[in-house]
Amino acid sequence: MDTASLALADEPRLPGETVQQWVFRRLRRSVMSGRFPPGQAVTIRGLAEALGVSAMPVREALRRLVAERALVLLDNRRVRVPEMTAERFDELFAARTLLESEAAARALPGADAAFCERLAALDSVSDAAWRLGDIEAMIESNLAFHTALYSTRPDSVLMPLIESVWLQIGPFMRLALTDLEEHYRVDRHREALAALAAGDEEALRRAIEADIRDGIGHLRAQLG
Repeated sequence: MDTASLALADEPRLPGETVQQWVFRRLRRSVMSGRFPPGQAVTIRGLAEALGVSAMPVREALRRLVAERALVLLDNRRVRVPEMTAERFDELFAARTLLESEAAARALPGADAAFCERLAALDSVSDAAWRLGDIEAMIESNLAFHTALYSTRPDSVLMPLIESVWLQIGPFMRLALTDLEEHYRVDRHREALAALAAGDEEALRRAIEADIRDGIGHLRAQLG
């Protein structure tokens, strides 16, 4: 694949962050947000040129992403997104549903007015991206909404597990968005916000489960 056409996530380098840390964080976010197209290989050299760094931090970042099962290492210093099978999709779908509905339920004790307002603002950004048909903004705003909902505690054990699943299913999100209007007809984020405001755990779990089902469940039929 021509790496120049690969639109990596825009992740500015943070104060005190090493080049290796920044490269890993940017590539990880790029995979999670579907910027590595399934089935197309990229080279270490191409990624290094795109990032403006040497091959060493890219090689280390890719090694870690392979360990997280986000990418697979090919010959000639190339990597690509792992093949998605029906069985693998079923496991990832089940993992998302279980982990995210539980993480959402655990957010309820801290769901004060300020928290709900912040989520509502993120949902408004997502709605605006939907109206504009801006796929990049749709993916990023959706990730931001779910991350904010599940990250009420900085020491959360569930959030790293959820991100691990996102890494493996994220590259297929763009495919899910191609005909999303046909499958996502109810605003499940609004349902989740209403459940949070009401303190209704069961309704919140149902909303998150439905959000995942309506958002990506239709991909299952394409995998046989």
